Amino acid sequence: MRPRFLCFLLILTWVMSLAWGQRAGQKNVAQNGGDFSNNTQPQTKVPTGVILVKGAWSSASDSVTPRPDGGSVTNNVFSNQYFGMTYTLPPDLTEKYKGPPPSDSGRYVLAQIRPADTYKGPTRASILITAQDMFFTPLPAANARELIHYTNDTLQADYKVEVPPSQLKVAGHTFSFFAYNSPVAQLHWYILATQIRCHTVELVLTSRDTRLLKTLILDMNKMKLPAEADPTAGMGGGAVPVCIKDYASTESVIARVDPVFSEHRFNPVPVRIIINRDGKVRHVHFLSAFPDQTKAITDAMRQWKFKPYLRDGQRVEVETGIMFGRAPYPAAPLARGSTTE
Repeated sequence: MRPRFLCFLLILTWVMSLAWGQRAGQKNVAQNGGDFSNNTQPQTKVPTGVILVKGAWSSASDSVTPRPDGGSVTNNVFSNQYFGMTYTLPPDLTEKYKGPPPSDSGRYVLAQIRPADTYKGPTRASILITAQDMFFTPLPAANARELIHYTNDTLQADYKVEVPPSQLKVAGHTFSFFAYNSPVAQLHWYILATQIRCHTVELVLTSRDTRLLKTLILDMNKMKLPAEADPTAGMGGGAVPVCIKDYASTESVIARVDPVFSEHRFNPVPVRIIINRDGKVRHVHFLSAFPDQTKAITDAMRQWKFKPYLRDGQRVEVETGIMFGRAPYPAAPLARGSTTE
């Protein structure tokens, strides 16, 4: 009996020593979470109103040159230096959430405007300000007017056209205008589109009250836009670079070095570049790229050389787009004469 008792004591002592070691070890557990962490508050918190998305992201080779996604709402005024656009929001409307990052087809959400918590009106409305990079759009459209017509022609059967594509004068500029509604949801959409620096900039107004939507359009006469803004023009120039599609695939390229991707190789990487008056790349804007792709492309673009671009005998800067990686599939063109009633 005694040997058994001694064996039992040895086993009990061993078990207690393990338990004591685990408790002592917990004092040295890292404070960054885990199954045994006693820290329930993370060291890094997600900012209020921000949604983090891992993966390809928008970035640029410098923080000084304005970018399409660089707009913001400050003191109830939306401004975007890249597009030269300023818009004072109507009373009791505000921006609560920032938009998602640009898509790899060049689609931007510049601002999402909605009623503030103080709004007391009988009906509500929202304003969505977007931009579509016409260098990278997969849609069969070359400018803002064609993009509006494409939207009209491909409208789903659940929606009804209120106003077919037409022209509308707002803030001293001509916009392509289009309106439709959903009989089921009893919602109306008014879309105003213009083109700036080879981007289609759209203001999408949504409400159940068409009178309110018309009032919001009248209020947009206070908006300020650059002189080039026009549904079929908006090709840059003057104080900003001239934008030319596919310029990097022409004989204007003197020297070219292709980037070498070490990790991510199969996603589309849309890039906008600004070429200075001497033919060198001075700015690279990545619409959607992983960090390793950003570095590889930046290193390569520093070695590119273009012929200086002349306009009226003077050297000017050029802005163009290049698609690296695997290009997305373009949308199928519409059959001729196809319309939606």
